[in-house]
Amino acid sequence: MMDARMERRARCYMDSPLGLLCLEEGPAGITALRFACEETWQNERDGLYLKDAELQLREYFAGKRTAFDLPLSPAGTPFQRKVWAALLEIPYGEVRTYQQIAAAVGSPRACRAVGGANGANPIPILIPCHRVVPKGGGLGGYAYGADKKQYLLTLEARKHEETGIRALSGIGDWLPFPGKLTEGFR
Repeated sequence: MMDARMERRARCYMDSPLGLLCLEEGPAGITALRFACEETWQNERDGLYLKDAELQLREYFAGKRTAFDLPLSPAGTPFQRKVWAALLEIPYGEVRTYQQIAAAVGSPRACRAVGGANGANPIPILIPCHRVVPKGGGLGGYAYGADKKQYLLTLEARKHEETGIRALSGIGDWLPFPGKLTEGFR
């Protein structure tokens, strides 16, 4: 009997405003989205989920999509998966603090662990780790570069200025608009 992790995987590449993206899928859904990857595999857009993922990402970057409808299958620890589930509850155009996410997953003092889980997110954008910012303001960290986080937050803020996210002119700093996470996330 073949282990599910050994089953066929597919990968495709797409251009985006952030550069070349690499989408990967496994039998249960999208497993990874990578920035600045090198095109070393054959493009296999015939995977079960890749065409839809590419289309939805193109719509997102064009400002026409605010939510993704894709099966996601990230590999991670139980704590990481809990944090990623909480990230999926952050609405488009809004941000939450590391502290808010820590409280939402039942570990209010685990802000650094939330930051670690955020940085280990294998499916950025689709699992919106860019929507997490420090309590004191500013962009905070982003495993893929502050410029990419700034771009994603700006893209979402342009579409939904009424959500309370605003850029401080001239500095490119961000202020979070406090909000609640939806109850009942995984």
